[in-house]
Amino acid sequence: MQVHGADKVCKQLAREGTADVFARRIVGWRVSRSMRTDFVLDALEQALYVRQSERDGSLVCRSDRGSQYVSIRYTQRLAEAGIEPSVGSKGDSYDNALAETINGLYKPEPIHRRAPWKTRESVELATLEWVSWFNHHRLLEPIGYIPPAHAEANYYRQLANETTTVEV
Repeated sequence: MQVHGADKVCKQLAREGTADVFARRIVGWRVSRSMRTDFVLDALEQALYVRQSERDGSLVCRSDRGSQYVSIRYTQRLAEAGIEPSVGSKGDSYDNALAETINGLYKPEPIHRRAPWKTRESVELATLEWVSWFNHHRLLEPIGYIPPAHAEANYYRQLANETTTVEV
């Protein structure tokens, strides 16, 4: 997906994000000058690293039909990681709705508001700051008006309590 900004730097950059659908937490992202397979693989690898202890073989990767998402290398990496790919049918947005929602927030908040951008690095830093804020401070209505990191912590706390209760 292209990040369109008010200046030449942003018009030439693309941003990739990977979000956890349950908690709506952004777990992988990249900023790049191209929409090649390496670009989306980098964001996927970051997400896999962040989630390595929690993977149980029941993950699904939802994306649009962009060539980088249906490429052999990307599809093979999903298979190696035990992740089921899911792309929507032509013309629908069901599999990509969360990504588009987050993108719809990302573009006007840090990108358009802080333009013009001079370098790719400055966009990367702004993205890093925004992702941290989004994950740890932004209140999201669908998860009870709490930040994604809190929703996730609550879930794992509840799981730990259930495990403790069952063992007693």
